[in-house]
Amino acid sequence: MDQPSWSPQPPSPEGTSTLYRAGRGSGRGSGSGGGGRWGRRPDGRRRRLSWPKRIAVVLLVLVVLAVAGGVALYVWAGDQVRRTDAVADYSGRPSPGKGTNWLLVGSDSRESLTPEQRERLHVGNDQGLNTDTIMVLHHGDSGPYLVSLPRDSYVAVPGHGRNKVNVAFAEGGPKLLTRTVEQATGLRIERYAEVDFLGFVKVVDALGGVRMCLDKPLKDEKSGADFRAGCQEMDGVRALAYVRARYTDPEGDLGRVRRQRQLIGALGDKMLGAKVLLNPFALVPALDAALSALTVDRAAGVPDLARLGWSMKKIADGAGAATTVPVANPGVNLGGLGDVVEWDEQGARRLFQALREDVPIPTSGNN
Repeated sequence: MDQPSWSPQPPSPEGTSTLYRAGRGSGRGSGSGGGGRWGRRPDGRRRRLSWPKRIAVVLLVLVVLAVAGGVALYVWAGDQVRRTDAVADYSGRPSPGKGTNWLLVGSDSRESLTPEQRERLHVGNDQGLNTDTIMVLHHGDSGPYLVSLPRDSYVAVPGHGRNKVNVAFAEGGPKLLTRTVEQATGLRIERYAEVDFLGFVKVVDALGGVRMCLDKPLKDEKSGADFRAGCQEMDGVRALAYVRARYTDPEGDLGRVRRQRQLIGALGDKMLGAKVLLNPFALVPALDAALSALTVDRAAGVPDLARLGWSMKKIADGAGAATTVPVANPGVNLGGLGDVVEWDEQGARRLFQALREDVPIPTSGNN
């Protein structure tokens, strides 16, 4: 039988073989030899990235890690805080104003303290639920502003007549206190945050203490305060004694709320300072202590807490203002109630109206 007259030919470069086209050295973007497209030199060795490309890759990896770490930190932070029913609607509740109002509360609950801790902190053995600190923090287009409400303020407490504002917390916890403050001030309280004695001490210690400067010595055996005049470092126990002292202070509760604002501002300034924020070995323990110490309303999220902290730092840096509700009579004795603090009604009305309208407050020096 005759043999075919044709013989196999090599495939054409223009053929449709996917395998061939994928592997052929067309030279596009590869330089001589065609190997550059696959990161190899003509001699077969893999090409190395240039230093600019190496730096870009490293930066990309760092950005990815930072984003992943930030997301993890965000989720972790949200899980750290405790939550409570503190904000609720009711008939006659003030309508929302401009900006956001926080109710900040320092609880003097001793329930979680051991006998040894109570002695070390000089807090006694009272079993009731009271407040040591009540403040309204406002932030918006104006401010931020931090307003102290003395715990002996004589106001209307729903269901309990006119009484000390502290009674609202003792009788009805956060929810009744929030309602009492709203009705006394005419402000809508959107957010609530509370910290107790031990939590406060742990936050200060996690930050490595706080530096405070005193114009004059302060000594109070009941709180454990014993400070010389001048600047000094305070650990958590000493800081607690500093903000609780009032029995030897001629200004009584008004002097105490002023020291509370000073120390809270110093804490916010240190927490959000570069030495903590830029050092994860300092930031994570500080955040852990701060978030674990907090009890917030159920709707408060991590962004809310971040804005709260940033507002406190701005106040510590001199932006906005910190003040006490105007007082007419700081120590009126009402028999069974003891000494109460009566507000200057006109001055208080002007202050809270400015907060509702989110404009500079009268005592800020901007009006």
